[in-house]
Amino acid sequence: MKRALVSVSDKTGLVEFAKELVEFVQGLVDCGYEIISTGGTKKALEAAGIHPIGISDVTGFPEIMDGRVKTLHPKVHGALLCVRSNPDHVRQLQELGIEYIDLVCVNLYPFKETVLKPGVTHEEIIENIDIGGPSMLRSASKNYQSIPVLCDPKDYDKVLEEIRENQETTLETRERLAAKVFRHTARYDAMIADYLTKKTHEEFPESMTITFDKVQDLRYGENPHQKAAFYKGMNPQYSLANATQLHGKELSYNNIQDGNAAIEILKDFEGQYAAVGVKHMNPCGVGIGENIEAAWDKAYEADSISIFGGIVALNAKVEKGLAEKLSKIFLEIIIAPDFSEEALEILTRKKNIRLMKLDTSLSVSSALKYTNVNDGLLVQEMDQHTINEEDLKCVTNRKPTEEEIKQLLFGWKVVKHVKSNAIVLVKDDMTIGVGAGQMNRVGAAKIAIEQAGEKAKGSVLASDAFFPMPDTVQEAIKAGVTAIIQPGGSIKDQLSIDECNEHGIAMVFTGVRHFKH
Repeated sequence: MKRALVSVSDKTGLVEFAKELVEFVQGLVDCGYEIISTGGTKKALEAAGIHPIGISDVTGFPEIMDGRVKTLHPKVHGALLCVRSNPDHVRQLQELGIEYIDLVCVNLYPFKETVLKPGVTHEEIIENIDIGGPSMLRSASKNYQSIPVLCDPKDYDKVLEEIRENQETTLETRERLAAKVFRHTARYDAMIADYLTKKTHEEFPESMTITFDKVQDLRYGENPHQKAAFYKGMNPQYSLANATQLHGKELSYNNIQDGNAAIEILKDFEGQYAAVGVKHMNPCGVGIGENIEAAWDKAYEADSISIFGGIVALNAKVEKGLAEKLSKIFLEIIIAPDFSEEALEILTRKKNIRLMKLDTSLSVSSALKYTNVNDGLLVQEMDQHTINEEDLKCVTNRKPTEEEIKQLLFGWKVVKHVKSNAIVLVKDDMTIGVGAGQMNRVGAAKIAIEQAGEKAKGSVLASDAFFPMPDTVQEAIKAGVTAIIQPGGSIKDQLSIDECNEHGIAMVFTGVRHFKH
C-alpha cells in the first residue's frame, strides 16, 4: 500500500485533496494510499471524516517539546531518502522495518505572516521557524525520481489528475515540483536570515539572499523581444505591487518603471498637494498647489507636450473636475489614493488607461535599493536624504529671498529624481525646465533653459551636483535666473560664486549630492 505524508500549515484545499486521494486509492487495487499526518493536520482531517495514521505510530516515538520534534526521525527521512533502485538502500529499509513514503504534501509554519503581525514578540517569531517541514520537503525533493512533493495547494489538482490517469505522476511533474520546493525553502530561509540579520544590525553581510514573489507575467520587457515579469518584496507598502488596478490594460515593464519613478518623486512632497508627470523615468512636470487640481494644472503647464503618453501620480483623491482635465489628454497611467465615482465614470470611458489606487501615506518598507549588473548586484541605501532651510549655506553676497528659498527647496526635491547630469528650473511652485541625463552639466542647463523659454526670467535653478566650472552659472545668468541651489564642493567653487556676485545672483550650498545614474 502506498503512503502519503500530509502535514500542512495552510489548510487551503487540503480536505478536498486528501478525500479525493483516499477515494482514488480505495478505488484502485494496484495503487492505494494511506495518509500519515501530524498534530493539527491530523485533527483537521479527522474532523472531515478522514482517519490518518499519526506520525508517532510511524516513528514509534511521541511528539515532544511542544511539537518541535515529531518528524525528525529515521523512519521518516529513511523512507524519503531511500534510493529505490539501490539494493543496499532497500535492504537497509527492510532490516530496520521502514516503509516507503510515496508522496509528501507539506507547507511551512507562517514565518512571514508572524513577522508582519502587529505586536509580535521575538519569541513568537522564533517559534514559527519551521525545522521539520523544510527537512521533509528537502529530503523528499532530493528523491524526486520516486516521490512527488507538494508545497503549494495550487498543485493538488494536477497531481491528483496524473495519479488518477496513470497511477503515478510523471517524472517531468516530479522534477518541476522539486524545483518549486527548493525555491520555496530557499525563500523561507531567506526570510529568516533577513529577520535575524536586521535584528543584529548587519548592514551588508558576507552574502545576501533576497526573495520576491511573482505578481504577474508581463507581455514583454523594455522591448518586445525581451521576456519579463513583475515581482514584489516580502512586505510591499508604498509600491506599485501594493496598488489596486481599477481599470485598463495590464501594466507593462516600462509602465512599472515609470510609475515607480513617479511615486518616488511624489513621496518627497508629503504634506503638500502635489502632482507629478513622468516620461521615461524623468519628471516632465511637477507642481504643488492649494488643492490637487491646482497642483495638476501646474504640472501640466510645466510641459504639456512631454506629458503626452506619460504617467501621472497624485497624492489626493481625484474628483470630477480633475478627471475631466485628465481625460482630455492621452495618459498611460494615473496613480492616486482614490477616485470619486464621478471621476471613475469619466476616466473609464478610455478603454486602455490604467487607473491605479495607492495609499500615498504608506512608507517604503525597504531601506535598500538593488541594481543588477552583469553577474552581480549593487546594493545601496535608498536616497531619502532631505534638507530644510536651516541646512542651506548661502555663499554669495546676496542672500535669497523668502520666496526664492521656497522655490529652491522645491527644485531640490525635484532634481534629486532627475537622471544626472541634472538641471531643473523652477518658478511659482512648478517646474518650468528639466535637463536630464546629459554628458556635461552645461548641456543639461541649456536644455532646461530652452524648455523654460521666457519663463526662465525670475526662476531659480537646482543642480544635482557641483559646478566644476562657471559656465552653467553663466548660462543661468543669461536666461534670467535669480537664485541657484547646488551641493558645492568643487575646487573651483569660487569661480561660480564670483560670477553670481558680479550679477547679483543668490547661491546656496546643500553639502549633499544627488546623483541618479
